[in-house]
Amino acid sequence: MIKSKKARVVALLKRNTDGLTIIEIANKLKISRNTVPVVLAELIGAGKIRVRPIGKAKLHYWKGGKNE
Repeated sequence: MIKSKKARVVALLKRNTDGLTIIEIANKLKISRNTVPVVLAELIGAGKIRVRPIGKAKLHYWKGGKNE
């Protein structure tokens, strides 16, 4: 089954509770680093993830429930 990019990002964030940067997400999923912020913006708008700035980088964490 082919998952959407959004579903793949969600699954990755759920597995990585330490948080991930945009570059890490792009590299792990082998998708464009320009696509990742678009997906993350949608998830932020839906209240599903939180973002923690660390210097220039931003770590993205899943905050929705495990089954969401």
